[in-house]
Amino acid sequence: MVVVDTNVLIYAADQDSPQHEACRVWLESQRLQAGAWYATWPIAYEFLRVTTHARVMRQPWRVSQAWSFIEALLASPGFAMLSTTPRHPDVAKQVFDEHPDLAGNLLHDAHTAVLMREHGIRRICTRDMDFHRFGFLEVVDPLRQ
Repeated sequence: MVVVDTNVLIYAADQDSPQHEACRVWLESQRLQAGAWYATWPIAYEFLRVTTHARVMRQPWRVSQAWSFIEALLASPGFAMLSTTPRHPDVAKQVFDEHPDLAGNLLHDAHTAVLMREHGIRRICTRDMDFHRFGFLEVVDPLRQ
């Protein structure tokens, strides 16, 4: 079981990115497997925000193009979106108690980490070094496989 982070999805989608090929290959290999893999709705919306943003993307997508990419993920075997459970507040408090220095933009990553712990998932495929701060996660970088 693995969670795919926003940056891997963006690089896999953005043919202008130097990381495109490695991330595309990783994503395609996941899509062909029947094993469980995940994202979160906040990751999906962050993907939509970045891929349609003219100041971020050299060739920004229309929202319909970006949504089609998300729909293709949702149709992939073994893929699902992680959601909160009734345990979410307790797990969040536990993570925040372990990492009292979390603030600002790191809270988006913390939300992903909380959901992962809540669902018993340890592996995240990401290029974001901030996930290394969560000792209960195993960070997989698709460029270092």
